[in-house]
Amino acid sequence: MGKIRLDLLLNAKGLAASREKARAMILAGEVRIDGHPVDKPGLRVEETADVTVESRRGKYVSRGGFKLQRAIEDFRIDFHGKVVLDVGASTGGYTDCALQNGARRVYALDVGYGQLDWSLRNDERVRVMERSNIRYITLNDLGEKVDIITMDVSFISTRLIFPVLYDLLQEDGEVISLIKPQFEAGKDKVGKKGVVRDPSVHREVLTQCIAAAAAANLVCVDISFSPIKGPQGNIEFFIHLKKRGEPIDNLAAKIAWIVSEAHRILED
Repeated sequence: MGKIRLDLLLNAKGLAASREKARAMILAGEVRIDGHPVDKPGLRVEETADVTVESRRGKYVSRGGFKLQRAIEDFRIDFHGKVVLDVGASTGGYTDCALQNGARRVYALDVGYGQLDWSLRNDERVRVMERSNIRYITLNDLGEKVDIITMDVSFISTRLIFPVLYDLLQEDGEVISLIKPQFEAGKDKVGKKGVVRDPSVHREVLTQCIAAAAAANLVCVDISFSPIKGPQGNIEFFIHLKKRGEPIDNLAAKIAWIVSEAHRILED
């Protein structure tokens, strides 16, 4: 028996409904070989390898929690005892993840209403801020500066939001922002069903978003990508911003590498 890619093996064994599902499971840390966790979908393993899946699907109230968890691990951010502002909270995947990582308090902010999961709505550590647009939020609305801002927004560019964040953060504050290319790129660069597939557009979007953050006095210290594609199949990225921090050396090279890795892992 020969060797086979891990994502293909999961699909062949019926442990994942599709190759994309297999990749997501592997990147979410759900897959083990001979009892040891693996996180590389392209890893070549023996077809007879002992592969097991420990599902985390019930770990968070929505799949957003898995996205944020990967960013927390990639960026090595400590949430213990921190006050967090979750922008674009929706059903609360990020809020849930922040709490499970030790956050002391989370402001769950969203322009919508009635979306936040009931378990979080009734959690004394959560301050629900519905029907609230982050672009018009001030420090008075929160009553305190926050340590960490997480952001996952749709139908608006993050570049319009970055200028608001600086004044809401503590001096050593951090931002984890999901970048959705379909809401950042020009309409002429977005394909069918709102999907952006061109790596050059992904590079352009990241460059523009990081520049916009810098103009808002937020330094980009790291970049990563989501282990899970968006609902329509968009590859999404994370940027890690700080009020005080060292900018990435050779930013263009870092962006190019992250985009290349995202496409290699998620599009292979």
